[in-house]
Amino acid sequence: MQPSPVVALNRAIAVAMVDGAERGLELLAPLEDALSQYMPYHAARAGRREDAVAAYRQALELTQNAVEQAFFQRRLRELDDDQLAP
Repeated sequence: MQPSPVVALNRAIAVAMVDGAERGLELLAPLEDALSQYMPYHAARAGRREDAVAAYRQALELTQNAVEQAFFQRRLRELDDDQLAP
């Protein structure tokens, strides 16, 4: 395996699963320029609630896959419903 932005993204996701979203997001920050047009990068950025809507919208724009589109649309609706809940 060679170092690459995608390998770093996968590592950040794994770290987030073990050490929490904040640590994973710290590792994602330096990858923004390299992965700004890579949908999985934006999906991974949705780890922090306050950033999730923008991250999912960007991921939705970058995918042509109907299953992925449905997933991101559902997540956006769920986040919207959560904001409306008392």
